[in-house]
Amino acid sequence: MFMRNTTTDINKKICLKIKLERVKRNWSQEELAEYSKLSVNTIGRIERSQISPTIDTIVQISQAFELDFNTLTDLSNI
Repeated sequence: MFMRNTTTDINKKICLKIKLERVKRNWSQEELAEYSKLSVNTIGRIERSQISPTIDTIVQISQAFELDFNTLTDLSNI
């Protein structure tokens, strides 16, 4: 069966996964911003799904988490 996801749905899931990973590590948004070399404002806007993270941004966040890009973007369990 073909599963239909809109870009918005996929974006929201990636943003949620980023937030869940940060919370799981007990990191503040400030810590994730520092480790990923992004602004706190950007992290907050991503977590609220106000902006769609670029691939480069997802790479920076996955490196901060020391996760493979594919692991961070795997939405099969969300």
